[in-house]
Amino acid sequence: MNIQIIVGSIREGRVAIKVAKWMLSAIQSFELKDVQVEIVDLKEWDLPIFAGAHSPASGIYDQPKQQQWAEQIAKADAFILISPEYNHGYSPALKNALDFVYQEWKAKPVAIASYGGTNGSRSIDQIKQICTFLGMIDSNAIIEIRDMGQRGKAENFEGNEFDQKALKAALDKLQRYAVKI
Repeated sequence: MNIQIIVGSIREGRVAIKVAKWMLSAIQSFELKDVQVEIVDLKEWDLPIFAGAHSPASGIYDQPKQQQWAEQIAKADAFILISPEYNHGYSPALKNALDFVYQEWKAKPVAIASYGGTNGSRSIDQIKQICTFLGMIDSNAIIEIRDMGQRGKAENFEGNEFDQKALKAALDKLQRYAVKI
């Protein structure tokens, strides 16, 4: 199973990349059989704001970056989306990435990790709505990271026992819901 950890923040000084690196390390330490994990960093992808002539739902991807993004997303069997909570919502970079393609998300389970105001719960609720519309499988795998104001200041993010437990539970759910198409 190929799991992509999508880093949904592109801001300078972002904590999301630290969380993604911790997740990658933690997942590797779990020594799960037949699980490959990769970080997909939206900052590196630099997706332009979608302005194509055709809706992604049409399946017509006439922009080279859109075609590349579709190939990247198609490789995954499941996703962990990481987003800070911005102004009671989630990252616009993540919204754009979700909207950039359509069919490639379908029937794939998703876990959502967030932090910020109310531990990211408002952003998680909104991301879940979009993922449902895209036809993703809501595995109900949620990782709300608490106390990020203090914990996010460190050079490296270290998940605590609650974060570890939530991550492990999320992986179990992703594995259960993943289906080969």
